[in-house]
Amino acid sequence: MDISVIDAKKVTTENGIKIGLDSAPKKIVEFMNLRCPYSKQWFEESKELLVEAVAQGKVQRIIKLFDKEKESLQRGNVMHHYVSWSEPEKALGEIQKIYDTQEDWGQLSLDEVAVYAEEELGLKEQLNQVLVDQIIAEANSANIKFVPTCVVEKAIFDENIQPEELRNILDLM
Repeated sequence: MDISVIDAKKVTTENGIKIGLDSAPKKIVEFMNLRCPYSKQWFEESKELLVEAVAQGKVQRIIKLFDKEKESLQRGNVMHHYVSWSEPEKALGEIQKIYDTQEDWGQLSLDEVAVYAEEELGLKEQLNQVLVDQIIAEANSANIKFVPTCVVEKAIFDENIQPEELRNILDLM
């Protein structure tokens, strides 16, 4: 991932699923797509560290489900509309459930993904198109092209970050 083209100043802590306290000293903004295997890798590998940091009030996560035009990620775009963005803890559980079943729905048609979300995962379609559009506009403005892309202040990274480096960026040492 070429981070040199990304303008971190254009990444905001608004318009996402906010997990943790607004008063947390560090904010991590995570652009993800629920069909992306690398976004899933990031979510799984960082989960323990981020859950602990959020619980301690040291970090707030802002998850931005990023609709992508790439054909292989469009199924994730459908799933984004089944996440309860306004209920952060519920949304986190839904994201986990969606990632846990990614292999089951990942090759379905777009219509079948919606049916899977409703019938197999018990999710309900949410009215969050405005938020989705705002995230797309923000990502485009900041020149974010790939998922996952994570931003903490001026630090920009993807799923390949080492745990020690992430702890350092988040001041968790």
